[in-house]
Amino acid sequence: MIKLPHELTIAQVEEYRLEIQPIIDEQSTISLDDSDLARIDTIGVQFILAVVTYISAQGKELKWDSKSKALRQSIEQLGIKEAILIEHLPDH
Repeated sequence: MIKLPHELTIAQVEEYRLEIQPIIDEQSTISLDDSDLARIDTIGVQFILAVVTYISAQGKELKWDSKSKALRQSIEQLGIKEAILIEHLPDH
């Protein structure tokens, strides 16, 4: 399982990428937990989009029932409409 940190900003993205890369590479089904995510910046949203896209491109299953209000708000503010990300986010 990939558990997103409390903050996912430009300062944490590279370190976090190194932490989750083995999980993605070793598992065929990836569970993503964003319940602790309270702060995210534009780079963090781009990172999550890249992770979701990478998981999909690898033909792996993603189990993600997004709970993070911070993530939802950031995506709405940025106007992101990528179906690969939006399909995992609940409508509010």
